[in-house]
Amino acid sequence: MTERLYSVEQVAERLGLHVRTIRNYVRDGRLNAVRIGKQYRIAHEDLEAFTGRPVPAPVRETVERRRHSEVSSIVQIEAISPETADRVTSLLMGAAANRSPGDDPLRIQTVYDAERARMKVIVLGGLADTARLFDYLEGVLAS
Repeated sequence: MTERLYSVEQVAERLGLHVRTIRNYVRDGRLNAVRIGKQYRIAHEDLEAFTGRPVPAPVRETVERRRHSEVSSIVQIEAISPETADRVTSLLMGAAANRSPGDDPLRIQTVYDAERARMKVIVLGGLADTARLFDYLEGVLAS
């Protein structure tokens, strides 16, 4: 396991103190630190010992960043019957609900205007998921 080291500035920010105060704690020996070059580094364990309580890891250390892309799409379908609109809505909502817990979010909204026989489908999701939904949609509308 890699030991987490914090700069004086990071510790000051986490504790809500001035940087100079943290440097004084280090110089007085109240807060253990390692000098690397001209800067001090405080180990996570030493910070916990100093505060007397667990110190949560910073958000940027706990969140694994990965490349993500998202599509926002609005599809307008003209001359669609209420029955076909219901089938489209059921299909899309079912596809969105039947996903694994680790999958990227997929949001779908459908609106049907019976007076104009027009339907709008709004999709927010990943590239592959959105493409799959459009294939499903095309299958229902082609039949």
